[in-house]
This record gives sequence, structure tokens and C-alpha cells, in this order.
Amino acid sequence: MHITPLLLLLALAARQAPGGQVESPMDDPRPRIRDLGARPGILPTGRLNAITDVDGVRVGHTTIIRGDDVRTGVTAVVPHAGDLFMQKIPAAVYVGNGFGKAAGFLQVRELGAIETPIVLTNTLSVGAAVEAVVRWTLDQPGHEGIHSVNAVVGETNDGYLNDIRGMHVSREDVVNAITTAEGGAVEEGSVGAGTGTRALGFKGGIGTSSRKLPPGLGGYTVGVLVQSNFGGVLTIDGVRVGEALGSYAFRRFVEPGPPSEPDEPGQQADEGSCMIIVATDAPLSDRNLERLARRAVLGLGRTGGYMSNGSGDFVIAFTTAYTIAYLPDGPVQTVDLLGNDAMSPLFLAVVEATEEAVYNSLVRATTVTGRDGHVSDAIPIEKLKALLATRGEGK
Repeated sequence: MHITPLLLLLALAARQAPGGQVESPMDDPRPRIRDLGARPGILPTGRLNAITDVDGVRVGHTTIIRGDDVRTGVTAVVPHAGDLFMQKIPAAVYVGNGFGKAAGFLQVRELGAIETPIVLTNTLSVGAAVEAVVRWTLDQPGHEGIHSVNAVVGETNDGYLNDIRGMHVSREDVVNAITTAEGGAVEEGSVGAGTGTRALGFKGGIGTSSRKLPPGLGGYTVGVLVQSNFGGVLTIDGVRVGEALGSYAFRRFVEPGPPSEPDEPGQQADEGSCMIIVATDAPLSDRNLERLARRAVLGLGRTGGYMSNGSGDFVIAFTTAYTIAYLPDGPVQTVDLLGNDAMSPLFLAVVEATEEAVYNSLVRATTVTGRDGHVSDAIPIEKLKALLATRGEGK
């Protein structure tokens, strides 16, 4: 993750000062959901339990924390280490609820391919991100004759914690997330595009997970990365966590007692968005990639999300099994593809990985104080651990 010198000073100050504005991601790491004993689903995870378990996939973050009111960033997913424009990746998109400002999705839907890194940021920085991705692509060696680039950019609105109107994401921030992307463990929580997000009544952020199918089911890997910023009633492994902790959508209307603090216009607690990026090494057509993408939102449902009116819930799915040449040798490309009858294990894998990625985005996130003193509290780990311990006790 790229951290500017200013960010480093702010983060260190937050560590040392009681009541500081930001719990730095550099503090002692918070657990992942499996560290708390939860085991979402039945399928085994990949080695890292991350989107980077799909060979060749890399992730980079730029985290932007400035002063009292800038809490935002950029996250980039780079599908392979080669020239993405010259060797495009088969891909598809699915829109669960379309209250969003994603860029580049129409061409992906039409042509079934992605030709740039996938970038996530905040709503009002989509334009800056598109410009940055286009410029970065044009500047790559061998691209001197390119006159069209379909930059793929997703977003969620972090305006509760972040001075979103200030449009603080720069071209350099986007390029940094792309060029520092790497394989291996993925930093999660209040980092990158998840710095200022909220989800399911708590601090949200970046989360990831993966599933590795047993050999008898094909042995393929499915990895998911989410930018969680949506509302609902949090449930983990059947435990109604949101209700137990008193933080869930519409609480002030359904729970007796004095109403909680009213929401700002456009920032209703029941609304928000979730960007979901799905990677696999299974050799899928763009049609079956779209079918895979559709199932990802079922994972959101397992967590307690319900795709509210104001939620932008978008899924981008791609495969690394083969590429599509910009300059093909001929008009026909022959590829061995997985048949429809073999898709069901992958469908289950993407549901489970999406569910767990959301949980990881929550438990890894740190408390953040931002614009106008707004606070988004991280989910309390010890209380969550105690709640999860009640599973099987009829509670």
C-alpha cells in the first residue's frame, strides 16, 4: 500500500493520541473472520484466502488521509502481469442495483473483455480515475497507435466520512495503486478505496476471500474482492449480529426507545453500495462469466444486505484461463471452455467467497473519524467473538 509521508505522520499520531481521528491500518492487525472461529460455507479456501489465489492477479492500494476530513483512496486489481490492452481478459459485468456511476461497463458487456486494470475509488473521483487509467494505458510501450481505451472504474460513496466534494483523488494516486499492485496477501479494511466506507452498520472497507474447488469438482479457484459500503442487518454464520450489537438498517423505526441521530440527506443508513470483483482460473466464456457474476450478489444476501434503492451493487467477473489478442493471427480463436453443466460448483464458490470477503472487510476495518467529526466505528471484535460462540446454543 502506498502511504505518503503526511499519511505516515497522521497515522503515527493517531496511534499515540487517545481519541485520535484514525486507527491506523499499521496498528496491531485486527483478525480475519476465520480467526474468530467462523467458517462461512463448505468449500475450502485457497492458500491465502484472497483474490490473489488466482494465479497472476495482483492488488494495489493508495490510501489518502489528510487533515480532519479527507478519508478516501484507490484500489486497483490487475488481472495479469502482461500487457492488458494487447492481451485482454474475458470478462462480464452484472448490475444488481444500478444506483452507481461505474465506467466502462457497457463495452465489457458488449465485447466480453477487459483491457485495463480494474480501479475502485469514490463516486466523485470516477472521472479522475478514468482519465488516469486511460493516460497510463496510452503511455505503455507499444501503445503509440492506440486511439481508444475502455477504462473500467467502479465506485462507492464515502461522503459521510470523506470530503467527497473536494475530489481529492489525483491521477498520481490512481497510477500508484496500479503500479504498486502485487500478489500475495491483500491488505484489507480501512485502506485504499475502503478508507471512508461503511457497511452493515459498522466501518466497512476492502475485503477478500477465495475458494479452491476439490479436484473432483474441477480444482478451479474463485477469488473475490469487495469494496463494502452498503446497508442491511448483519448476519454471520446464522448469528443476528447487527441486531445483537444494536446497529442495523431502520433501527430507529423498529426498535423502541428514543430515535438515533438522523441521517444526512443522501446518506441514509439503509443505503450504500458494494463493488464486487470476481476472478477465476476456470476457462469460462463471457456468457458463463456473467452467470457467475449474478451469483455473487447472493453472497451479499447471506451477510444481511438487500440491495436497497440507493445502493449501487456491481459485479465484475473475469477469467485468467486465456486471453483475447488485440492483434490476432486470424479471424477465428479456438478455446476450450467449461460447459454449463460444470458451472454449479463455481456458483457456490462465488457465493461463499463474496460472503466471506464482506465479513473480512468488516472485521479488518478500523474505526475512522472524518468529515465534520463523523465517526464510523469498527465492529467490536470481543463482542463479536462472544456472539459467534453462541452458535449451536439456540441463542
